[in-house]
Amino acid sequence: METTLPLFEDEPHRPLADRMRPTELDQVVGQEHLLAPEAPLGRMVAQQRLVSAVLWGPPGVGKTTIARLLADRSNLHFEPVSATFAGVADLRKVFAAAQQRRTVGQGTLLFVDEIHRFNRAQQDSFLPYVEDGTIVLVGATTENPSFELNGALLSRTQVFVLRRLDEAARHALTAMADGDGRYLLNMVEQLQALPADEQPLDTTALTRLVQQRAPLYDKAQEGHYNLISALHKSMRGSDPDASLYWLARMLDGGEDPLFVARRLVRFANEDIGMADPHAVQQALAAWDVYERLGSPEGELAIAQAVVYLATAPKSIAVYRGFGAAHKSAKRTGSLMPPAHILNAPTRLMKELGYGKDYQYDPDTTDGFSGADYFPDDMDREAYYQPTRNGYESQITERLRQWAALRAGK
Repeated sequence: METTLPLFEDEPHRPLADRMRPTELDQVVGQEHLLAPEAPLGRMVAQQRLVSAVLWGPPGVGKTTIARLLADRSNLHFEPVSATFAGVADLRKVFAAAQQRRTVGQGTLLFVDEIHRFNRAQQDSFLPYVEDGTIVLVGATTENPSFELNGALLSRTQVFVLRRLDEAARHALTAMADGDGRYLLNMVEQLQALPADEQPLDTTALTRLVQQRAPLYDKAQEGHYNLISALHKSMRGSDPDASLYWLARMLDGGEDPLFVARRLVRFANEDIGMADPHAVQQALAAWDVYERLGSPEGELAIAQAVVYLATAPKSIAVYRGFGAAHKSAKRTGSLMPPAHILNAPTRLMKELGYGKDYQYDPDTTDGFSGADYFPDDMDREAYYQPTRNGYESQITERLRQWAALRAGK
């Protein structure tokens, strides 16, 4: 008589996640946008016209399982390779075996896990076999393919984005698994092993009994750029709460706090500027405090600066004005400053008119001479256009008064 192994017992050598691995495509959860009958992969399977593809998504969402099931549904031999361990010699053997199968009418689905770990030359080795149909290549990656895969390979594959699981379990358990279905099932297995008389678990008890998954964050790759972008745009959008959230996400993921501190200084100059001249001082102070105190105490100074910058008035008038001045400088070349603002330390220079008729502004009646400081052969330009936000509202009025005085003189 055939016996059926219980789901949570026996087979201690096989993790629960492996025992529960789907055996049919319709058993895969969370990726309906790709696998439903009218979705891209669903249509390919129905038409038996599978194309080479890259499956991009976080760990534990089913990339390997989907590739295996696609091969099964398409009557292709499934050949798995890990880019972590395989080299060019291994790939040659795989290609030779695929060519041999093809002579007897058997196709091959070559699944390359962590395909982003192959270098450009290794990636190029796939091209002729993809083009002539020897293999259907399915690569899996947790990294943005546009950064990690070369253009030739990307042009011959379709990229499908797998979603982070958000309905595989509920509330705290899902959050602790950070969307990783494999990790979630392993946590379920831990909970199943608890004594039968264990009290009902609240969030605190659950956290104590199972190990929370480390946040998915790669300081050197896309996660790094995504989260710093989220922090920057939240501060730019004057949302201190979202800004604190993304700051916490970065620090919890192991980001270097000094990287954040440097970014805050840049933000203060770029997005706030003269709307609040104290903003850059706050950012620099946070940097200084962190260098003196370190973590975790110094992180509070960074958080304070984040809130200050998020709630400060915003202006990119200096940023735009400096960019416009750069363009003018490149266009006008090496025009000399007007003679009246040049020093004349020698007799010859005085005879040439250097410094002649120069007006010392602080000594004038209005503290403003109205002189023209642009080159003689260049029309006056207005690069800096202050807003009416924060301190720049005062600057706007001051510039208006000076313009009137200049026109009068």
